[in-house]
Amino acid sequence: MLNDLFSLQGRVALVTGGSRGIGRMIAEGFIMQGAKVYISSRKADQCDATAAELARGGGECLSLPQDISTVAGCKALAERFAVLEPKLDILVNNAGAAWGAAFEDFPESGWDKVLNLNLKSPFFLTQALHGALKASASHERPAKVINIASIDGIRLNPQDTFSYHASKSGLIYLTRRMAARLIGDSIVVSCIAPGAFASEMNRDARDHGEAVAKRIPSRRIGTAEDMAAAAIYLASRAGDYVVGATIPVDGGVALADAGGAMV
Repeated sequence: MLNDLFSLQGRVALVTGGSRGIGRMIAEGFIMQGAKVYISSRKADQCDATAAELARGGGECLSLPQDISTVAGCKALAERFAVLEPKLDILVNNAGAAWGAAFEDFPESGWDKVLNLNLKSPFFLTQALHGALKASASHERPAKVINIASIDGIRLNPQDTFSYHASKSGLIYLTRRMAARLIGDSIVVSCIAPGAFASEMNRDARDHGEAVAKRIPSRRIGTAEDMAAAAIYLASRAGDYVVGATIPVDGGVALADAGGAMV
């Protein structure tokens, strides 16, 4: 049985924001463990290209582009998925946005864009896919919802990213509330709070990895394997009994808070 603890063979997953960055890392890890993975992102050409690339190794990866920054978009993605699959085993709510501006100048648009995508959409997409998740779920083999928050939802960084901080801390507590409700449907909800991973959103880690690593207790930025491993754990049989928890994957930054430095 130990050999099967981390297997995703025969499972169907949907990863939002899956065309790049952390979403792509998770999608690739799921495919390597045997899952059939649908990736979604706002830009269709990028989503199609990533799906084709990830499928070249022999796994199954399909593109399902959709803007999910609105409730209508969330419902549209769920409807499109339902045409292709009768059930959903794993949903990863990863699509996100950030916005930085001085307190005096922070715009409403920077608030609404970030809160809509980072906090509102994970709730309403999960709601829209509730039936597909329930169709997969059982006490012996629960369906999974994994929300991707950030260590900025756990501790402060010195940048003026007001709506981002609010959205990610809100998502951590929303995870707990959703977990308490959905465990009754044999749907396990959990959360990952990433630290410094090279991505379009975290350009500091992407472009200045060595400098960023000096501010991290583990003395390196995160790798694709680090992120994939955490997501596979929560998505697989190994994480079935982990309900409502948020796992920081950050090299120790949230725990030690290395001088409050932005990572």
